[in-house]
Amino acid sequence: MTAPDPAFSSELAARLASASVEISSRGHQVPELRDHFATGTDVTITFLPGDNYRRNVDTASALRRAGFNPVPHIAAREMPSREALDDFLRRARGEAEVRRILVIAGDVARQQGPFGSSRDVCASGLIEAHGIASVSIAGHPEGHPFLEAADAFGVLEAWRDWKRTTGIEVDVMTQFCFESTPILAWIGALQARGLDLKVIVGLAGPATAATLMKFALRCGIGNSMRSLRGQIGRHSRLLTDTGPDDVMRGLQSAPTAVTAPISGFHVFPFGGLRKAASWLRSYNARMPAPLPRASSAADTQNP
Repeated sequence: MTAPDPAFSSELAARLASASVEISSRGHQVPELRDHFATGTDVTITFLPGDNYRRNVDTASALRRAGFNPVPHIAAREMPSREALDDFLRRARGEAEVRRILVIAGDVARQQGPFGSSRDVCASGLIEAHGIASVSIAGHPEGHPFLEAADAFGVLEAWRDWKRTTGIEVDVMTQFCFESTPILAWIGALQARGLDLKVIVGLAGPATAATLMKFALRCGIGNSMRSLRGQIGRHSRLLTDTGPDDVMRGLQSAPTAVTAPISGFHVFPFGGLRKAASWLRSYNARMPAPLPRASSAADTQNP
């Protein structure tokens, strides 16, 4: 296995400078976004249960006017009809110049229309019909409460095949974790299955441990919560801000062969946009030394 490359490790950290960030579909965070993030940043727009896609388009338009690149979520199960999805994409392209979307199944048990999964959206023909250039899909390194692991990889395989057929770029944006181990293991599983998709690693932005625990429980985060609990134990309180430094250190210390698919990062700003932006700006300046890596056969053969 290829050892960590110090240059690539630094490149991973540098990519934080262009990390994407997430805001609510309601659009009230656009002024705060202008205060703390550079224009040209990709900004994803949530699609929560009960959202009206027309409001999401309005938020996308506001982001475009403010100089950002809007990336609306398409929640498959929330689309009441094929016509609604067609209208959503048509408006997003025409009114907000959307070029990239994030397709998810959606956090509702019962679908509202003909789309039960992201695969249904990719099979509709509407993404390519509206000239979308890039699609992100969700990846879950610690699993998904409603998807078996084999089914989750099957979804990614379908998107890989769709990418090859349509020529549209597809990447996988991961759910956040509190340590790097599950992310690295999941990327290794992608590679073992021949899933040559770029990976955007999701990071939980700095927030109190209590806030992070709340979102972790809501999102079904698994074993890496032990890392968060350990941090709570070290600080003996819930109100100390915790950022994703440990996750980044672990990624930077991993073998280059595993981390090569990582093309960027996305920050979930649970503690707010100001804290997320401050952490992004300061990480390289206070970047700790990478964790020591385990020796490998290559080390033994090449003393």
